[in-house]
Amino acid sequence: MASGPLPTPEPLPGKGPLPSWTDARLVRECLKGNEQAWAAVIQKYKRLIYSIPLKYGLAPEDAADVFQAVCLELFSELANLRKVEALQSWLISVTIHKCLRWKKQARSQGVVELDAQQQEHPDAASLAPSAMLEQLEREQSVRQAISRLPARCAEMIRLLFYEHPPLPYVEIARRLGLATGSIGFIRGRCLKRLQKALEEQGLR
Repeated sequence: MASGPLPTPEPLPGKGPLPSWTDARLVRECLKGNEQAWAAVIQKYKRLIYSIPLKYGLAPEDAADVFQAVCLELFSELANLRKVEALQSWLISVTIHKCLRWKKQARSQGVVELDAQQQEHPDAASLAPSAMLEQLEREQSVRQAISRLPARCAEMIRLLFYEHPPLPYVEIARRLGLATGSIGFIRGRCLKRLQKALEEQGLR
């Protein structure tokens, strides 16, 4: 197994692809050797890639290995991508394939102990790939919509819905430097902005 994930290159200040660039444009720039485009692709999809092995029950360190393997395949095979607008679906397919192969190899080597749920439904996610693909693409669309929100709204959404266990309003207010009583109002405003961003992406 690899020792850890590939480092994500940081964009140069004031340079690099804009967040509004499409996948097609990012791919074209990557193939031209634009390092900022490579950084933007990894930044855009790193959470999506990491989320898949976690859904398959891999440990965080193994998810990091899968992430590195997917990045390596992205770097080596991007030129062979037939439809540049299909980058997201391609990354999902590559990641799922590597997760299933990792689990098969680990089981054959006897290094994986299945829990009761996995024993009853081995590789359950692979039983309905179209449903899983739809779920992953929707989750990615939500992440992208959140990334387009103002910084405070994006951070509030993250603190409200992506922290486990859920944070109380007092703690959210402390982290954001807000009055506790204002959280409900700002939360509603941020959710409306998120809904609008999702609608602009064709999601409701």
